[in-house]
Amino acid sequence: MKATITLLPGDGIGPEVVSAAQQVLEAIAATYNHTFRMHSFPIGGCAIEEIGDPLPEATLQACRASDAILLGAVGGPRWDDPAAIKRPEQGLLKLRKTLNLYGNLRPVKPHPDLLSASPLKPEQLSSVDLLVVRELTSGIYFGEPRLRRQLKGEIQAVDTMTYTESEIRRVAHLAFKLARQRKGKLTSVDKANVLECSRLWRQVVTQVAYDYPTVKLEHLLVDSAAMHLLTRPATFDVILTANLFGDILTDEASVLSGSMGNLPSASLGDETNNLGLPRGLYEPIHGSAPDISGKGIANPVGTILSAAMLVRFSLGLETESKAIDHAVDRTLASGFRTPDLGGHCSTAQMTQAIIEALVAEPVTSYE
Repeated sequence: MKATITLLPGDGIGPEVVSAAQQVLEAIAATYNHTFRMHSFPIGGCAIEEIGDPLPEATLQACRASDAILLGAVGGPRWDDPAAIKRPEQGLLKLRKTLNLYGNLRPVKPHPDLLSASPLKPEQLSSVDLLVVRELTSGIYFGEPRLRRQLKGEIQAVDTMTYTESEIRRVAHLAFKLARQRKGKLTSVDKANVLECSRLWRQVVTQVAYDYPTVKLEHLLVDSAAMHLLTRPATFDVILTANLFGDILTDEASVLSGSMGNLPSASLGDETNNLGLPRGLYEPIHGSAPDISGKGIANPVGTILSAAMLVRFSLGLETESKAIDHAVDRTLASGFRTPDLGGHCSTAQMTQAIIEALVAEPVTSYE
């Protein structure tokens, strides 16, 4: 197979973890006789510094022309001025919106050898295998008006949450289809006791459920869902939720895995690539971690597992995707740990160990 992958290293530890995932993808290409053309483009803070735009036109065009996109992280204290007109996060939000990547998939499955890395009791974690489906291109992050103004002698800030039926329906169908392929349970999370958007959300999700009679649907308020994620996480299968709630809940869910550095994500829409598959954006759920940037100790696992999702969804290579997953599993089982997991491995050492595991025991068929 020949495929084009756009790399968006971004800011902070982004270049370090994207480089790690790139090396793994190169090992996959060599082991399974594929050709992956990978080129890097700026996004976020570094793009503001270099070009004056958090999402330069050349970057956007490269993403549109590629089969898949792998991103590191954006942002950092250099661009945290609340009065700034241009901010790194604007580049990522614009990319998601422009490519219509409305469904964000965030799997959470704690590794059996990392249960002690979580503050939760191991018996609460051993059966956890859940998937959060976060609506990604609407809600309060994109609503208008968004402004500050003078009101009665003081500054008022306004952010608007907005959802249409069609925006909710399309991501609900995605979540139900995934639940049907898993354990057949979907938990829709909202704040329907307070928010009009959530009342519409609950109404539409309930309607969509009639198309999936084999999937059990439950509704939870977001505050209850946050509590249950830590008290009974194994009872969840697929969690469907809006943009803001999904952002917060998945950061909380990272505690189940022992570190935010472990969790991958895939952002998908309806557009297809040159292979007739979804042109997805893949990234770890963590941020740019400026406190450890340049120290060579960032955990690359989340980005490498994001590359595994890229290979599965956008390239259609199930065996190769499973090979990456297995290599990560074997590496963690062998005791390799970066500092966020209580170990002493560098990013480079962790990456090399995963590549060696991949090459030593390549998966030859998808099961």
